[in-house]
Amino acid sequence: MKIETQCLHEGYTPKNGEPRVVPIVQSTTYVYDSSREIAEVFDDPTKSLIYSRFENPTTDAVEKKIAALEGGAAAMCTSSGQAATLCSILNICQAGDSFIASTSIYGGTINLFSITMKRLGIECIYVDPDATDDEIQAAFKDNTKLVFGETIANPALTVFDIERFANIAHKNGVPLIVDNTFATPYLCRPIEWGADIVIHSTSKYMDGHAVQVGGVIVDSGKFDWTGGKFPCMTEPDESYHGTIYTEKYSFAPYIVKARMQLMRDFGCYPAANSSFLLNLGLETLPVRMKQYCENALTVAKFLESNDKVESVAYPGLESDKYHKLAEKYLPLGTAGVISFVIKGGRDTAAKFMDSLKLASNEVHVADIRTCILHPASATHRQLSDEQLVAAGINGGMIRLSVGLENVEDIIDDLKQGFAAI
Repeated sequence: MKIETQCLHEGYTPKNGEPRVVPIVQSTTYVYDSSREIAEVFDDPTKSLIYSRFENPTTDAVEKKIAALEGGAAAMCTSSGQAATLCSILNICQAGDSFIASTSIYGGTINLFSITMKRLGIECIYVDPDATDDEIQAAFKDNTKLVFGETIANPALTVFDIERFANIAHKNGVPLIVDNTFATPYLCRPIEWGADIVIHSTSKYMDGHAVQVGGVIVDSGKFDWTGGKFPCMTEPDESYHGTIYTEKYSFAPYIVKARMQLMRDFGCYPAANSSFLLNLGLETLPVRMKQYCENALTVAKFLESNDKVESVAYPGLESDKYHKLAEKYLPLGTAGVISFVIKGGRDTAAKFMDSLKLASNEVHVADIRTCILHPASATHRQLSDEQLVAAGINGGMIRLSVGLENVEDIIDDLKQGFAAI
């Protein structure tokens, strides 16, 4: 099936007389006829359902759909995008390990990697996404366990060279994890370019309507964990009946381990109702992404021609630094988020934003409604000046998430905002 069809039909196929739409299974637990059967499921949770901290039928359908959309072997939903990021790292890193990440990633992720991970004894080594292969190679240590990047960075909008970083990661025997939130599998499927694990904040374009917070981790099922760097995958897990994940669950050992260890212990699983709402968003994802891209490119060209704008970052523009990479990885478009720097700095940016009437000034992005944010004051407020520069952010930068309103109305709103300054 093509992706438009997958968004409607993957993950759930009703049998004779069953509901056409994925039902909400609002239950925490599942009944068995004997204690023996429950014991068997505890021995192998992939056989059936135990408890909704591990798995729920509504969420299971969504996980199967997202895995299919990304071309992966299996997926695990989480209660937020941050939870997905955290679990994706902790699943293969422990105290004393390190990992490499692009400097051009979401501010909340930088804080997670730089502060919280450090407190857990895990070192994040940052590299410029535009660094040479040799410079990236120099960042590896003997204890480095993975490489991390974002397809389209939030909010710098740099395009991650997935294939290049995948090749470097694999040369060093470690997987590449890619946050594909802004691109979605409609615009880019990182696994096709060599990524091993893909994560999303499903709160963004996948949901699209700002009604649920969630995340997901997708296991490609392609990475070879038996190279000696990952005993957590290849040696008996004393916390789960001595299971060796690469032997018992060779189809997707990474995601099974994440569910049996991390989800069991952290319990960061989404509610069934949240998964139901996410599925509704996924069903219209292709239709929405086409319009986001069309509207955003029109708005980006308008901003590029405005004399009150210092610079515009949108990979869909031919003038953008990352346009060539966008043509390679994102041929259908570069989503609906634009970052631009307004002349006059932080105070002028605030006055411009406060003058808008259609665009919502809010801490969100990738919604059906146009929204706007000042990253230096909000999502990236916790970063130092040096970290802001590394993430491609300055005081005059504004993140504009172009919605699905008529594009002329969006531009008219921006025009009266510019008139106010």
